[in-house]
Amino acid sequence: MARQHARTLWYDRPRYVFMEFCVEDSTDVRVLLEDHHIVFSCKNADGVEMYNEIEFYAKVNSKDSQDKRSGRSITCFVRKWKEKVAWPRLTKEDIKPVWLSVDFDNWRDWEGDEEVELAQVEHYAELLQKVSTKRPPPAMDDLDDDSDSAEATSS
Repeated sequence: MARQHARTLWYDRPRYVFMEFCVEDSTDVRVLLEDHHIVFSCKNADGVEMYNEIEFYAKVNSKDSQDKRSGRSITCFVRKWKEKVAWPRLTKEDIKPVWLSVDFDNWRDWEGDEEVELAQVEHYAELLQKVSTKRPPPAMDDLDDDSDSAEATSS
């Protein structure tokens, strides 16, 4: 069976590099993170195997990194070995694969932004937790669909 690359978005922050592997309804997700590279694999909703291998621009701290899965993607928070050093690209080689793009919605000049970054990481993790936690639907028993009672109270 042929493998395909998952579309991958990335952006840089002072302490972390963020990668989002865009695969909806993924199964058999595997993320192997080492200090110089990452291997990502899963199956998409159609059962097609997705596979990405990235040699990082610089060394990372694989032990202080994490990944979160949602229904639409798998996001990796990869801790940089050298903090506060901007990465001009994600990959070691100066060649951009067609499946890899900068996440311009989250990219920004971050000098002096460490506290904001930490708050965003925590907020994003909380949002992912809320999304993955299913709640029962709201009760609708307080809705009155009897139009006669509405007319009686307005007279």
